[in-house]
Amino acid sequence: MTQRIVHDVTIECIQGDIANQPDMDAVVNAANAQLRPGGGVAGAIHRAAGPGLDEACRPLAPIKPGQAVITGAHNLPNKYVIHCLGPVYGVDEPADELLANCYRQALQLAEHNGIESIAFPAISTGVFGYPLEAATRIALGVMAGEAQKLTKLKRIRCVLFQPSDLAVYNQVLDELNGTR
Repeated sequence: MTQRIVHDVTIECIQGDIANQPDMDAVVNAANAQLRPGGGVAGAIHRAAGPGLDEACRPLAPIKPGQAVITGAHNLPNKYVIHCLGPVYGVDEPADELLANCYRQALQLAEHNGIESIAFPAISTGVFGYPLEAATRIALGVMAGEAQKLTKLKRIRCVLFQPSDLAVYNQVLDELNGTR
């Protein structure tokens, strides 16, 4: 695990399953516009949370790229799920601003709801096609930039499914740390 402390907020990167982060107050769902079960992260979170999550999401949909909404976590071991709709790379523009808004809005929702720890997947890097390294730089850049504004949120975890994705996150986090 690689970690960095920015303004009393710990940012860490691990390999794992976003739907199995029992020590986190909230997990982030890389959602679709309708906030419905799907493939990838959305499918994993909805399967683990059970049908109550789908029911809770319906009145909040649709959301637009860059937006985030919050629900309870139902059968997940967390208190909350924050649902973010990342941009489809090459379709939703400006993609970099929309992706940054996902992370920023999720952090703001966490802070507003008194959440002390949150776990993020690599939003938009799966079927939405966002290049991993560019998306990683945006994600970690927003996390580091927002850290100074956070008073309740003290721990941000990036949960990567593939070892190769974790390696990219670790490299970018090391660069932010100034260790490379």
